[in-house]
Amino acid sequence: MFYRYEIKNNGVEDILYLYLSMNYEFSKELASNSDDKDLKRRTNNFIKNNGIKFQGNKVYLVVDGIIVKAFHIAKEEEPELFSTQMSYDNLGFMVTLELENNTHVEVTLEEFLLGALATNMVPNLSIDVLKAMAVLYRGYAYMEMDKNKVIKAVNDFFVYKPIDYYKLAFSSDYDNILSTLKEAIRQTDGMFLWYQDQYIYPFIHVSNYGYTLKDKRYPYLSSVSSPWDMMSPFYVDSVSFNYEFLSKVLGFVVTKDSEFKILEISPYGKVLKLSIAGNIIDGRNFLKLFHLKSQFFSIIVNMNNIVIVTRGFGDALGLSLFGACQLADNGCSYANILNYYFPNTRLCEYVKEKTSSNN
Repeated sequence: MFYRYEIKNNGVEDILYLYLSMNYEFSKELASNSDDKDLKRRTNNFIKNNGIKFQGNKVYLVVDGIIVKAFHIAKEEEPELFSTQMSYDNLGFMVTLELENNTHVEVTLEEFLLGALATNMVPNLSIDVLKAMAVLYRGYAYMEMDKNKVIKAVNDFFVYKPIDYYKLAFSSDYDNILSTLKEAIRQTDGMFLWYQDQYIYPFIHVSNYGYTLKDKRYPYLSSVSSPWDMMSPFYVDSVSFNYEFLSKVLGFVVTKDSEFKILEISPYGKVLKLSIAGNIIDGRNFLKLFHLKSQFFSIIVNMNNIVIVTRGFGDALGLSLFGACQLADNGCSYANILNYYFPNTRLCEYVKEKTSSNN
């Protein structure tokens, strides 16, 4: 079916080019309306049978010199097993939560994961994306309980609420959503991400502007291409505020004549510090004050208001929910998704040792 191949690098990743001719049987069908599952199966067989050393997952199908289809092939990854005598499973591992009123409550790992997953739910998440999230949050639970013996319900990664809290928000879909969440948790029981003998933080964002970002504080965070995010409804967003509202929120007078100035940005364009009417404001605090979707923003000053244009939704670190959904739609499993967004980590699983008894 394929008469030749090439592997090219676009500066970010390797891409496999597979060449067909319209004279070949099924070529026209495969190029247009083929079953992607069958096409991926044939592609994987071609790679295996020809001993092709291809470590990427993006494939371009070329017919008579024209790229007619792009797709991803999934390389399934098996978790590395960690043998343990302690119970790390969803129902046996207990989590202590510190609530907003400083009281403590103990819940099962499953209850904790249900609440953590629900707080970052967006519409139409596939079960493989939910599984990837469950793996990240489970590792966070293991890490915090190991280090601090408690998890703050309000933290930098989510705001925990019991799953019952979402009955009204999920409305008539509550039972279906609950069932799907439980299945995602069950199918990843005991699994977590591991980087150089340590757990990692669950960095998750809704969408970015085409790339995820590195952060020197966390060496397991890589900058990877996430071009699907450029199709996200949050790729570019805008909000406007009049000067009266700005003055009220900021606590000082702001007018159309006030100076707006970006003072410091990160190498990737995140606003770290800005000045408004001579007052210096931290970029993260500005985001929180005006509930912006990201810290990647520009300010347009008008006669009666300002317009803040943001790119992406979240901090662009770690797992992109929008990008992960596109990967899942292209046949990638939760393990493939985690490997793509956290390429320097290992997927691991705790397995309880069997104890022998003497009769």
